Amino acid sequence: MTTSTQASSAPTKTVVLGVTGCIAAYKSAEIVRALQKAGVRVKVIMTEHATHFVDPVTFRALTHEKVAIGLFDDPTDPIHHISLAQEADVMLLAPCTANMLAKVANGIADDLLSTTVLATTAPIVVAPAMNVHMYENPATRYNIGKLQIRGVHFVEAGTGYLACGDVGKGRLADVEDIVSATLAQLGIKRDLAGKHVMITAGPTVEPIDPVRYITNRSSGKTGYAIARAAAARGADVTLISGPVALQAPEGVSMVYVQTADEMLAAAEEAFESADIGIFAAAVADMKPAHSADHKLKKGADDSELSGIELVENPDILETLGAKKGDRVVVGFAAETDNVLENAQKKLIAKHADVIVANQVGEGMAFGTDDNEVWFLDHEETEALPLMSKARLADAILSKSLDFLL
Repeated sequence: MTTSTQASSAPTKTVVLGVTGCIAAYKSAEIVRALQKAGVRVKVIMTEHATHFVDPVTFRALTHEKVAIGLFDDPTDPIHHISLAQEADVMLLAPCTANMLAKVANGIADDLLSTTVLATTAPIVVAPAMNVHMYENPATRYNIGKLQIRGVHFVEAGTGYLACGDVGKGRLADVEDIVSATLAQLGIKRDLAGKHVMITAGPTVEPIDPVRYITNRSSGKTGYAIARAAAARGADVTLISGPVALQAPEGVSMVYVQTADEMLAAAEEAFESADIGIFAAAVADMKPAHSADHKLKKGADDSELSGIELVENPDILETLGAKKGDRVVVGFAAETDNVLENAQKKLIAKHADVIVANQVGEGMAFGTDDNEVWFLDHEETEALPLMSKARLADAILSKSLDFLL
């Protein structure tokens, strides 16, 4: 059993982050990481003054993207401010100085960042940071008011001790507040912030000998999609995964296992602190009573393979469901026939709050990128239409929240 955190595949939303010359510029690196955890791609534009506070190398290392600074610093893109403006799903200025506020409010475009802001049609989020007297100056208040009238979204500065020694309003807002405001403009929920979600995913493999094993057709795609969606919605996520050919979601605590016994041990540990347990793994029902330390032989004269004794694996869902307490438990029922009848029995027997039931076989469910399922709880059965596993993941999390609230 191994644990790690890896990066996810390319996300679908892009935030262009403008960093201006302010002592709070170092917090922009935290903003980048928090947005990435939510599955967002981040591209950074820095003003020349910002580079005196944070080296562009920092943002290049975090984003794996070029850091844009000057209007003419990318010879491969002669109209850089237009291409950046078009890439943005949201334009975020954090921290935003009084100088940049004035430029944006009055349509001044004399550097790459201000020119890109003027050119974008994406929603704009501004997190100002400056000295208290600059923040309270009538010119600054007027510029903020003008931008709010135009639909710019502000994350108001905080109050406290400022870098210059003054005390008052002007501190950059908390990173979490800035990120939440940005994700809201992207249409990404943060309703699982502060919650721990444990997810099992993929198959287990039960060794017969050093060469052969018992397993099933699970690809792990549904469990991984749920983990990615839960992280994007603010959860602390533990993903316990059997062997799959998938990259781990960004910002998710990964525990890699092979067998059902290993998965049970990992799940018991993670479940202790979980608010929601989602048991999406397809755990092998049986395992060899004894795993051979050598390759077993086949054939008429030496038929070691013909006498393998099988025993039942532990039922992870039932074991943890029986001691769930206040936790929400979501199980899965993959059936070839009598789907709803079998899922209803599983709901009761496994002490689950919700069962996600689906029909498998003939190219359905396992290994596909979409699925058609039913949600069963102790009050109702809901049929969901065919949808992508990414959309299904969000639906499962929303259903789980109904029981947590």
